[in-house]
This record gives sequence, structure tokens and C-alpha cells, in this order.
Amino acid sequence: MEKNLTTGSVFKTIVYFALPYLLSYFMQTLYGMADLFITGQYDGVDSITAVSNGSQVMHMLTVIIVGLAMGATVMIGKAVGSRNHKQASEVIGNTIVLFMILAFVMTGALLILVKPIVGIMNVPEEAVKGTTGYLAICFIGIPFITAYNIISSIFRGLGDSKSPMYFIGIACVANIALDYLFIGYFDMGANGAALGTTLAQTISVIIALIAIKKRDTGIRLCREDFRLKKNILGEILKVGFPVAIQDGCIQIAFIVITVIANRRGLDDAAAVGIVEKVISALFIVPSSMLATVSALSAQNIGAGKHERAAKTLKYATIITSVYGVFVVLVVQLCTSSVLKIFTSDAMVIVLGAQYLKGYIWDTIFAGIHFSFSGYFAAYGKSYIGFMHNIISIVCVRVPGSYLASKCFKYTLLPMGLAAPAGSMLSVIICLIAYKLLKNQFTSQTINMER
Repeated sequence: MEKNLTTGSVFKTIVYFALPYLLSYFMQTLYGMADLFITGQYDGVDSITAVSNGSQVMHMLTVIIVGLAMGATVMIGKAVGSRNHKQASEVIGNTIVLFMILAFVMTGALLILVKPIVGIMNVPEEAVKGTTGYLAICFIGIPFITAYNIISSIFRGLGDSKSPMYFIGIACVANIALDYLFIGYFDMGANGAALGTTLAQTISVIIALIAIKKRDTGIRLCREDFRLKKNILGEILKVGFPVAIQDGCIQIAFIVITVIANRRGLDDAAAVGIVEKVISALFIVPSSMLATVSALSAQNIGAGKHERAAKTLKYATIITSVYGVFVVLVVQLCTSSVLKIFTSDAMVIVLGAQYLKGYIWDTIFAGIHFSFSGYFAAYGKSYIGFMHNIISIVCVRVPGSYLASKCFKYTLLPMGLAAPAGSMLSVIICLIAYKLLKNQFTSQTINMER
């Protein structure tokens, strides 16, 4: 059932929508963390490195799919906000066809390229076999990963962020159980982690399809809705493509940083891999704000309530900034304790603590530019998010990490600081763009009132 997000307290609406999404994102993050944790219990540093490297690639592919799906979320949200159910149905139908085609093309291409991908990542020799097996199994599951994210984007566009939370919750429990079965009982190592993740995602999609069939979403699909239409595909891609590219580039930057760490040795590679998983879990609030702001703002823009969309941005930046400060303070006090959850290797813990103490500052700044990116996407200006992320990556994140790795050979702290430095640049660009476009948004409000 669709949910009206254009009335009531803006702050309460953000919390109502964001909390289920936040929990969904956290549980999805648990996928990778569970794989790493359980692998660390039964296998050595080589398997940990294989899982951390392989999951980096899979996370990149997932965020690209999610970014593309953002176009559907925004389009559906605007249609719901303006009470145009016919358009909402057409967007949903076109989204399903587009993403299913994309999923099968990606699966075939990536299975062919799995070995070159592992080679490009410069994975330490001890972890090459495990990484290759992990990726091959996960690539087979891409259609199910895509299907889950399509379903989630549709529900969020309708204003329902709870259903995706239930679906991913089921998958998370299944993944943990399957990991213990395949990694612990059958001793399958990295391959077991991949198989558990793929089967759990499949279970999630099956449950989601059953739920859709049994409940009333307020939208009726007919055969006509599944015929691809250039104008609808154009609008979906106009918003989704820049978001997908920007998120993909961010993940490529993370992979480049992983490659830099891999060249420093197995311990450095394992430390960076573990910290990336920890950061993913701690980023649940900043990351949830991008989808929250885009979905809420889209409905309000569709309803002509531009001031309410601006308030959504304001409250989102406040929430994520306060959260970021809190997380920084806590992590600085218990860094080593967090890392000991995943490994008992003393050197990996020392290196990981150095990297995490620098990286953790990004929780403050990333949340702010995520919120702005969601707001710009709702107005069809997702290219701004693409631009500030590319500039940040090219000018700060990657070169900063590379120079830090060369100049500071015995500590990972400077490498960790490259991420928040890049996000600070993104925040500055977002503030400038918002100030320049504010009058344009105001004029849109006036035009609608007339």
C-alpha cells in the first residue's frame, strides 16, 4: 500500500521512512560482515583477504544497481505524490523489464571476466584462488541481487520502506545459517561464504514475490505497462544513471585503495578489508539518508510542496551530522576491540586500528553530501552528485591514499584520512550548488502556485 509522505511533521516522516531503510541497510551490511566474521573463525588471513576483496567487487555492483534503481524510486514517488497511478504502473513495468535485461547481460559478461578482474585487483597470491571462486559464485546470483533491489526501489517509491526491511531480514538470518553450514561444517572457505550469500538472496526474492502477490500495493499492472517506452526509460535513466555512475566510481575508488593496500602485503590487505566492512556497518545512517531524502523529496515535489522538500534536506543533514560525531567519539575509544571481533592476528589489528581511526571521520561528512545528493536527485539533477563525487575521487581520495601509502610505509592512518578529506570537498561543492540553485527551486514553487 502506498504511503503519503507529503503531510505531517517532516522530522517524524524522515524517522518513519528512514528507520526501516536504515535497518535494511544494516542487515544487508551484515551479509559481508557475517561472511568475514565466520570466515575468520574457521580460516586464516588468506581466506579473510579473499572474502574482503571479493565482497568489495560485489558491493560495487550492488550499489550501481541501487543507483540505477534510484531513478525508478524518484519517478514512482513523483507519480504517487501527484496521484497519477497510471504513470506509476508504467514506471514499475518498464523498471522490471529494463533491470532483468541488465541483470542477465551483467551475469554473462562478469563470469567471462572473473579472472581478469581478480588480476586487476592485484590480490595477494595466497588469496587468488579463494577470491576467484567467491566472485564466480556471486556473479551467478546477480539476477537475484537485481530482483531484490528492484522490488525495494518500487516499495520505497510507494512510500513503503518497511517491506524491504522484512525481506532482507529473512535473507540475513538465512545467510548466517548457511555460512556456518558451508564454511564451518563443510569447510568450503571463501566459496562457502559466496554460496551462502547467493542462496540467501534467492530466498529473499522468493519471499518478496510471494508477499507482493498477496498484498494490495495500490498499483495495478497490466501487460501494456511492461512495454518499454522511451520517455519513461529516459526519465528513469536521467536520474538513475548519474547516481549509478557516481556510486560505481566511489566503489572503484575503494577497490583502487584496496589494490594499494594489497601491494603492501597480506596483513595490510586484510586490515583494510576488515575496516571497509566495519565502515559499511557504521555508514547505515549516512547511506540511508540518500534514499530517504530522494524518496520523500520526490513525493513532495510531485505534490508541489518544495519548501517541505527543503526541510527534509535540512533535518536529514542534522540527523546524520549528530550521528557522525557520536560514532567518531565512540570508535576512537574502542578501535582495537572492534577489530578483534573479526581477527586475532595482532599485526592485522594494529594496522586496522590505524586505518579506522583516520577513516571514521568520514561518517560526519559523507552523511551531509549523501543527503544533498538525494535532494538533487529528486529534482532530476543527480548529475551534481556525480560531479562532486568524481572530483572528490580524482582530486583527493585516490591520490591521497596513494601518496600516503608511499610516504608512510609503517602506518595506515594517513591512508584512512584520505576518505574524510575527499568528503569535505564534496560537502563544499554541494553547499555551493545548493546556493546557486536555491532561487531556481523557489521560482518553481511560484510557477506551480500560479
